[in-house]
Amino acid sequence: MAGLTADERAALLDSLRRLLADRCAESDVRRIMASETGHDAALWRALADLGVVGLTVPEQHGGAGLGAIELELVMEAAGAALLPAPLLSTAIAAALLDGERLAALAGGYSIAAVAFAGRDDWTGRGDVRRDGAGLAGTARFVPDAAIADTILVTLDDAVFAVAREDAEIVPLPVFDRTRRLADVAFRGPATLIGDGTRIAAARDIALVGLAGEQAGGARRILDMTVDYARERHQFGRAIGSFQAIKHMAADLLLEAESATSAARDAAREVAEDTPARAESVALAAFACADAFVRCAKDGIQMHGGIAFTWEHPAHLYLRRARSAAQLYGDSDHWRERYVRALEVEA
Repeated sequence: MAGLTADERAALLDSLRRLLADRCAESDVRRIMASETGHDAALWRALADLGVVGLTVPEQHGGAGLGAIELELVMEAAGAALLPAPLLSTAIAAALLDGERLAALAGGYSIAAVAFAGRDDWTGRGDVRRDGAGLAGTARFVPDAAIADTILVTLDDAVFAVAREDAEIVPLPVFDRTRRLADVAFRGPATLIGDGTRIAAARDIALVGLAGEQAGGARRILDMTVDYARERHQFGRAIGSFQAIKHMAADLLLEAESATSAARDAAREVAEDTPARAESVALAAFACADAFVRCAKDGIQMHGGIAFTWEHPAHLYLRRARSAAQLYGDSDHWRERYVRALEVEA
């Protein structure tokens, strides 16, 4: 799969950032958060028109035909903006689908949610199993399920597609209202669409995309904090001139830069399918999760009392950081997987 040149990537990201600045500013994020579904169809249509919805969908099915490297960069921009849209779910679904389903996905006309339910998956949530020609059981904490028309379910050796009307979808109360979760109960028909050979690739796409989102969010809250430290004065001086603030900011810069490096390295390893793929993805999974949480938490501390108000956006980043850190396995899980990957390589 051919990727973009550096100039083409820069142009894509510039267009995306301008769109997000115009259509996904803080006021827009809060408006979408407050809505019943947490989804803005007009914003989703704009993202589809730009080409990022079908970013990883093959060109013959109407997508851009790009890979993990471009996805990670796009997700950095999405994370910085706290984009409340099913962009990550769509990229994961694209790794599991083929044929006509992909065309509808790339055009933004269909939304698919993905429930990872195999024994080798990281969540351990739910008890989905085959039941004759269908599925039975419940998948828990499925992102974007409430707005999806199709639920994709991965078991150990198979991928199923379930129409929305054939599942019971129960939206859940969430800490982070920019990413809605739902429990999905299956009690009926399901269409077998794959034998499981694509599941590992879909898992990697999920983790690389999430790592990019976390790296982008970490950098954004750091930038917000540094700007505030320059502007906020106490005792006749900008608080950023105080040594304690300087040291904290330097530590957060290291966290954010390290997260970006880890996410981009994992994307490259996945795109090139190198022997270091498993360890790089595991490293990015825990490094980016931890960095985003720390940048958001310490950023609030450095802001002081203003950041504890509902009106300030800092808490929105902490909510996203905390929820994202649990979405596809926590840091302890991925540290263990990282060590296992190193042992296998050795």
